[in-house]
Amino acid sequence: MSNADNMARMFKVLSVGSRVRIVELLKERSLCVNALAKALDITPAAVSQHLRVLRDAEVVLPERRGYSVHYRVDREVLAEWNTVVSTLLGVTNEE
Repeated sequence: MSNADNMARMFKVLSVGSRVRIVELLKERSLCVNALAKALDITPAAVSQHLRVLRDAEVVLPERRGYSVHYRVDREVLAEWNTVVSTLLGVTNEE
């Protein structure tokens, strides 16, 4: 897959507001599906579908805790995506 295809995939993953909000919440702390659903005011089924997309893109990681699964962001992947976006848009810290 080309670099352009990878970038397009990254933007597609983040093209849904609920997914962006999930990432924002999980940057603060790990949460389970029900906690995310309550915070976002959407159904647990909808959260699960968004998490599947985020897991497939390796943005979030599942952690089993007893009978439930908590999710957290993969900070290394977010850092890589940050670099890709900065490179694409030509943003530097000097500007």
